[in-house]
Amino acid sequence: MRILIATDAWQPQVNGVVRTLMMTAAAARAQGVEVSVLTPQSFRTVAMPGYRDLRLALPSPFKIARLIAAAAPDNIHIATEGPLGLAVRYYCRRRGLPFTTSFHTRFPDYVTARLPIPEGWVWAALRWFHRDSRAVMAATPALATELRERGFNNVVLWPRGVDTNLFHPRDLASDLPKPVFLSVGRLAVEKNLAAFLSLDLPGTKVVVGDGPARAALERAFPQAVFRGALHGEQLAQAYAGADVFVFPSLTDTYGLVMLEALASGVPVAAFPVAGPRDVIGSSPVGVLNNDLRLACLAALTIAPGDCVAFAQRHSWDSAARIFIANIAGGAPTAGDTHAIGALAPL
Repeated sequence: MRILIATDAWQPQVNGVVRTLMMTAAAARAQGVEVSVLTPQSFRTVAMPGYRDLRLALPSPFKIARLIAAAAPDNIHIATEGPLGLAVRYYCRRRGLPFTTSFHTRFPDYVTARLPIPEGWVWAALRWFHRDSRAVMAATPALATELRERGFNNVVLWPRGVDTNLFHPRDLASDLPKPVFLSVGRLAVEKNLAAFLSLDLPGTKVVVGDGPARAALERAFPQAVFRGALHGEQLAQAYAGADVFVFPSLTDTYGLVMLEALASGVPVAAFPVAGPRDVIGSSPVGVLNNDLRLACLAALTIAPGDCVAFAQRHSWDSAARIFIANIAGGAPTAGDTHAIGALAPL
């Protein structure tokens, strides 16, 4: 099998979508599947308004056709709804080629937080984009159910994994006052970081990541430690040096960073919304509470070993197998409740 993944999100961006695609591609290759990735790196790009570090491709239809022909894929997966995703969708529709898609980002929440555009319009545009997909892949049962209720067809599950070879507990020396409350992710308005940084907590608040809201957050919360974007071993050490991982987002569809924290032996504190509920559920590895301060303090009592054991049940190998099955047409839809229990390890 040869799979081409088209994505507007790719390196040097640092986010859960990029990590998901990179880890899935690597795991699929290890299973004997040929995976090529069509990214903005092959085209001229412009900065996304409001996100200077995110570059949007300016794809040429002729170059799209040439690159797809060179990859000679058996299957095409469109991972994002940006300019590159739209161009590849157009290519497939014009030639009558089947394709699959995935739903990573709640754009209606992000758009309405910045622009006076009705949320219903954005959902309508997303339904149109995914309308002809053979399989619309969602990370969790809750998201899959919501998409079906909003009129999306052919919704299937594609769970996430975590690299336990990189993310694991470490004994680290630190001069930061304990306990350390950590948040990792893009620094933008939709991540709701002020809800975390404004809490009255003991010890130290640490923020890892970069984005358009960083300067304003640093000015507003000078007592917090902002470490910028970290990668690889440095990121793994940042997780391992924390006592609680705080996930204040109200809009994320999953939150891969929560699995990375748990694999590092760090419990999660979050609001009881869809993303954290799907990752944590009723497992004793995190505390979900509308009072985020209480969640943070209660999470300090959770055993790191329980967190590690939970994360080890989520592998990228398993996630890639389900991704391949979705593309091959062998995965059940979100309406099949028996299948949801079988496929979703969360």
